[in-house]
Amino acid sequence: MKKYDVFGVGNALVDIIVFLEDSFLQKRKIDKGIMTLVDETVQGELLSELHDYKKNLRSGGSAANTMIALANSGGTGCYTGKVTHDTYGEFYKKDIEEAGIVFETKPNKEGHTGTCVILTTPDAERTMLTSLGISITLEPKDIDIERLKASQYVYVEGYLWDGTNTKAASELTFKTAKENGVKTSFTYSDPFCVNRAKEEFTKLTKDFVDVVFCNLEEAYALTGKDSPESAVDEIAKMAPYVFMTAGKDGAYVAHDGNKSLVPGFPVKPLDTTGAGDSFAAGVLYGLTHGYTPEKAARWGNYVASRVVQEVGPRLAVKLMGRQDEILK
Repeated sequence: MKKYDVFGVGNALVDIIVFLEDSFLQKRKIDKGIMTLVDETVQGELLSELHDYKKNLRSGGSAANTMIALANSGGTGCYTGKVTHDTYGEFYKKDIEEAGIVFETKPNKEGHTGTCVILTTPDAERTMLTSLGISITLEPKDIDIERLKASQYVYVEGYLWDGTNTKAASELTFKTAKENGVKTSFTYSDPFCVNRAKEEFTKLTKDFVDVVFCNLEEAYALTGKDSPESAVDEIAKMAPYVFMTAGKDGAYVAHDGNKSLVPGFPVKPLDTTGAGDSFAAGVLYGLTHGYTPEKAARWGNYVASRVVQEVGPRLAVKLMGRQDEILK
């Protein structure tokens, strides 16, 4: 029996969540609704401008959000990411371990822990400005092969394709998983990731990925299709299982020649930060606990519906043990 449900790999970033008006973005000519990479100087200037705003801190990064939501559902996991011995790094390690996830990589002594400033506007749209810091130095030797082998699934985020070392660490993770009978899952992360590495994502999906996670925009970017059905059909030709979120409509599931739209849970969102990450967590919990793909997607939809009613990507309510009650 495997010790862990999921072995996660991603950029270790402290999320700094701020609620503000659209005028802040407009005044500073910040592109709304996407993730933009910035350097430490730009990030520092931004945080200085946000001095008077209330901030919520969370240990984050896309895959980390998924791992934490997995633990909230009752799953087990370990996470690989890189932080340093600064205030944010110490916060990160303490916060993710308190959330129930084994945090593998020891903090480094030099550099700065990565941060993601998440600007959330009244329409619940989030705009992310990310300074990767030392997270981008994650490399193959940081991957704990024994813990990987002791897991049912690996889960890797597409954001790691922005760095040579992080990409190499991801490729080693997938290769080792395949050699040891560990299932693989991959999230495309963001349309800009897909557009920058389309050929690599396509080849990776065909050669290594058992389970694909994506949203409509990412699926369109990868396939060139313009409808949900055609996009999910195209990705299903490359990977055994596809889970594609479709906003308030729920999520498309494709496997074994079957395709269905699993309905979501109607809610009024406060903050969409981490919705896709939480969906993936719910699905991975389901897949590692004997659920059908459709039931796993339904649980994923529920976890996502709860997180969008919270500030930031972390659930305040514990979902462990509530699956039967909610999915009956």
